Amino acid sequence: MTEKALRLGTRRSKLAMAQSGHVADAVRQLTGRQVELVEITTYGDTSREHLAQIGGTGVFVVALREALLRGDVDFAVHSLKDLPTAEHPDLVLAAIPAREDARDVLVARDGLTFEQLPDGARVGTGSPRRMAQLNAYARSHGRTIETVPIRGNIDTRVGYVTKGELDAVVLAAAGLNRIGRSDVVTDFLSVDTVLPAPGQGALAIECTAANADLAATLAELDDPVTRAAVTAERSLLAALEAGCSAPVGALADLLADGQVVHEMRLRGVVGTTDGSSLVQLSTTGPVPTSHDEAMALGRELADEMLAKGAAGLMGERAL
Repeated sequence: MTEKALRLGTRRSKLAMAQSGHVADAVRQLTGRQVELVEITTYGDTSREHLAQIGGTGVFVVALREALLRGDVDFAVHSLKDLPTAEHPDLVLAAIPAREDARDVLVARDGLTFEQLPDGARVGTGSPRRMAQLNAYARSHGRTIETVPIRGNIDTRVGYVTKGELDAVVLAAAGLNRIGRSDVVTDFLSVDTVLPAPGQGALAIECTAANADLAATLAELDDPVTRAAVTAERSLLAALEAGCSAPVGALADLLADGQVVHEMRLRGVVGTTDGSSLVQLSTTGPVPTSHDEAMALGRELADEMLAKGAAGLMGERAL
């Protein structure tokens, strides 16, 4: 008798479907079972408000989690940066596959790079984190840009540039790569200029804690280095008591001498959206070998950032 298909819960957007499709292929190869995508509409998909206004945290996640808990789907795929940092008591983060490119990219008119944008250029982004860092970078180089809040899927955002409404938009490299649209990128923004959102470029595969067999199977898709890095980044975000719409950037990466990896570096930034004030710090430590060690790295850097005044730059802090 053929085992019934596994049901994978996903948002309906082109990007979410592409991401979930990649995971579905990997699970088919791993288990030999069919995987069917179950499309679910989330509050974040239907609301037209800016993410910073509706809170950001969990708006793309709640409906998927409710479907899991009702038993409508067997597992779900999220963009990790959309996932609240607090653990859910009835769900398990079964796997975090190897991370895509974590950087932000510019899609600009006339093939312009960020350095080539004219003074006063209108740059679209829905992210306070991007606004803070782009404005700060422009200020430090004696330039001005106007950051314009936007919403919408990738095609909508790129359309603002092609229709001439904006000079440029800033998007995540990972999303463009996953839907095969990296050809529109005119500049890759160095993480030294713009730190990504905690967990950016990584996917989260979630199932119920009660389904231990499925959790163990999905765990084979886990990438330990990615998990350690994003755990440190999300621990920083949690310790700052900030939600995923806060102007917080973080990136953990490995430091190596030749072929020998010896430390993990965690960088964090918090800033006002106009770029007038930034707190940017980093810390390094041994590569975490456990969840607790990765969490400690994030908390350590958060404590240093709070001591430098980070809390005052975030507006309302998440409760």
